[in-house]
Amino acid sequence: MERQSLIITSDFSGDLRSSIQTIAPDRLFVLVDDHTAQYCWPRLEEALKALVGEFPPATLISIASSDEAKTLDTLASVWTALSQGGATRKSLLINLGGGMVTDLGGFAASTFKRGIAFINIPTTLLAMVDASVGGKTGINFCGLKNEIGVFNNASTVIIDTQFLRTLDHENLLSGYAEMLKHGLIYSDVELKCLLRFDLEEVDYVELAEMVARSVAVKQRIVLEDPLEHGLRKALNLGHTAGHAFESLAMAEGRTVLHGYAVAWGLVCELYLSATRCGFPTERLHQVRQFVAANYGHFAFTCKEYDRLYELMTHDKKNTAGHINFTLLGAVGDIRINQAASKDDIFEMLDFYRES
Repeated sequence: MERQSLIITSDFSGDLRSSIQTIAPDRLFVLVDDHTAQYCWPRLEEALKALVGEFPPATLISIASSDEAKTLDTLASVWTALSQGGATRKSLLINLGGGMVTDLGGFAASTFKRGIAFINIPTTLLAMVDASVGGKTGINFCGLKNEIGVFNNASTVIIDTQFLRTLDHENLLSGYAEMLKHGLIYSDVELKCLLRFDLEEVDYVELAEMVARSVAVKQRIVLEDPLEHGLRKALNLGHTAGHAFESLAMAEGRTVLHGYAVAWGLVCELYLSATRCGFPTERLHQVRQFVAANYGHFAFTCKEYDRLYELMTHDKKNTAGHINFTLLGAVGDIRINQAASKDDIFEMLDFYRES
């Protein structure tokens, strides 16, 4: 993959102009969901109006919000809108939204006419620090998270932290879980900063600085391993268990936000890290307390252990029938491809339920 252009902007209109100029599209489309159509599209629309005459007018494509809409049917509706709008291989799709929009929109653009250019403008914290950066696109399929997709970088990712002011508290927390993961795989200094940040009275100036550092952690890893053959698996810390929680919740009709599932998954996988790799128990309990205080608890019983285990067998990191985890020997000490037995995983689930 080509290196992704990433802009943390202080001049939204100017950076938008230069990003579109680089592509010089014949037609322009903007993908939004129900929420970003209301809260974020007006800002982008105003910026585009300032560029009238320089680029073709934008055609708006709107889809339902929430991860439940990240389906083949929704994907087909985007393809249809592009086709009916006269999109060609020289057209541009701007994905304005959270991770669901950037994942699905990126996949739609990557596959329409064998690929058109797309720009990601993430509007949630989760999308800024995770989903919109790194070239992963896709949809959920057969009840499994991100089962179908491709690696393909956006032409540009424009991060404007002003959009975070439109975000509700739960979605802010959802993105913060990915920042917590980045802190764990990066440094003790960053982790301590994340654990003491006040999520009730948010300092948006400080948060913007933390976002920049978090994005830099992911970008450094992605540049070294763009197709997830090795180091990039570090970014899956918390996700093997987290995706299983998320998929179980979806199947039971009690959908949870992705970042909440990752936060719960971090507690599980740090326990495995402690028992298998010597991760400090003090840090484990600090993270566990932080997650419990901010994200609550995912309720399940031992009767659901087998179902959760079965869901983990579908994780894309697995090899030769073994469930592989990304674990830590210490903060910043990454141990990829750590196989765990069924007994290990059930013990991990016991710890989570009992804590």
